[in-house]
Amino acid sequence: MKTRIDSRFEKLKAEDRPALVTYFMGGDPDFDTSLEVMKALPAAGSDVIELGMPFSDPMADGPAIQAAGLRSLNAGQTLVRTLELARRFRETDDETPIVMMGYYNPIYIHGVDRFLAEAKEAGVDGLIVVDLPPEMDEELCIPAIEAGINFIRLATPTTDDKRLPAVLRNTSGFVYYVSMTGITGTAIADTSKVNTAVQRIKGHTELPICVGFGVKTAEHARAIGATADGVVVGTAIVNVMADAIKAGKSAGETAGAVTALVSELAKGVRESRLATA
Repeated sequence: MKTRIDSRFEKLKAEDRPALVTYFMGGDPDFDTSLEVMKALPAAGSDVIELGMPFSDPMADGPAIQAAGLRSLNAGQTLVRTLELARRFRETDDETPIVMMGYYNPIYIHGVDRFLAEAKEAGVDGLIVVDLPPEMDEELCIPAIEAGINFIRLATPTTDDKRLPAVLRNTSGFVYYVSMTGITGTAIADTSKVNTAVQRIKGHTELPICVGFGVKTAEHARAIGATADGVVVGTAIVNVMADAIKAGKSAGETAGAVTALVSELAKGVRESRLATA
């Protein structure tokens, strides 16, 4: 079953350019502001949207995304309301892929079958659940695939050739390569090492490889996009939102600040292949 993610990467491959994948925290700092930001992302140049599911114990997230999750939870955001964000976004955009990213606990509490049915109905195309290893594929990964939702797995610098086949076995949509060991928001890894790792993973799968963790500027995006099929940016966007919130900016002004950054990142992504052509 082809998803919007599959269609989008096919289109980008034909254009010979990588995707810009943008992450933000659903409900940060409130429902209406995050919806306005989400609606602004495609026009700014985002090809795939990662919609963060706030969770009280986000073990892979750095301070910025942890703070965003806390703001969201304090504003009353729930998994149901995060699904509603996707549903409201789909009222005006039926093409941009949505990937929900977070942790298993809220989904488990909600009920896997119920969650998948509601996610599909809301227009969600993929899931990244960072604390479910391949050994637990029966929990959510396989049911998601059966429901027509891509399950996107993370590979890291410590995922060697022995482990990689297990990681890739039921992965679909794309592979998310974490450019470093550690949490989100840290400095970008050596791009030459990242590009070598991307080529190694490509030797094991035909799926697109998207690289994230540490990408903050158009220059980072340009360097990573030279070999990767997608560049993932999260903390930089969350930081722009935090600054806007701190300055007391309106929802529209916050979305405008995010748009400015994403437009710069999109420019970097689109120029990434020109230098190697």
